[in-house]
Amino acid sequence: MAGHSKWANIQHRKGRQDAARSKLFSKLAKEITVAAKMGDPDPDKNPRLRLAVKEAKSNSCPKDVIDRAIKKAIGGDAENYEEIRYEGYGPNGIALVVEAMTDNRNRTASNVRSYFTKSGGDMGQTGSVSFMFDRVGEIMYPLSAGDADTVMEAAIEAGADDVETDEDGHWIYCADTALNEVSQALEATLGESETAKLIWKPQAPTEVTDLETAQKLMKLIDTLEDDDDVQNVTGNFDLSDAVAAQL
Repeated sequence: MAGHSKWANIQHRKGRQDAARSKLFSKLAKEITVAAKMGDPDPDKNPRLRLAVKEAKSNSCPKDVIDRAIKKAIGGDAENYEEIRYEGYGPNGIALVVEAMTDNRNRTASNVRSYFTKSGGDMGQTGSVSFMFDRVGEIMYPLSAGDADTVMEAAIEAGADDVETDEDGHWIYCADTALNEVSQALEATLGESETAKLIWKPQAPTEVTDLETAQKLMKLIDTLEDDDDVQNVTGNFDLSDAVAAQL
């Protein structure tokens, strides 16, 4: 029975991972459809679509899912999604920016508000926390792309504003309006990046050193990200090494 129980737990965990993967692909496909519907269905002629397809590929989204999402927009049978940003404070006053795409504003607003409330947080008005973040383009390269100096030189030449290098790779930042141009310029010198997307970059992240706060915060973020209408969740926090290890 012990072996059976272990197998059951593995199956359950795999089932949750598969479900999360399926939900991620669905959200990536939604962004592709919206991008294709708003502009040209050819990624080479539509910067937003090009970046959406790149993000999908970086998350191992199947080609047929990407193709179907574009065809859905071309066929004219895609739902009309509205892009909305929600802002608020989670546990311990951590600022959160929630980006959503919805065909029912009332449903999504009600759900997001309830998630904040149940976590002990508070959903605020638009602009209530976004001033603590910068809207920028983020391009990520693996360490194999070159040493820090080489990548920094290429980034500056391409028009980027800043580069951060750590054990996970090179993180290149640029103005949000220049993401497509900088990304293409970097490809000419460093090859294709792993990701290129718009993000909300915290100006001064708060370090979370309390395990209980971290657990409540992670639960809120997981709940938000589990909502079909929510595309991205960003917070102005860093987990301390000790808390991250405990989580």
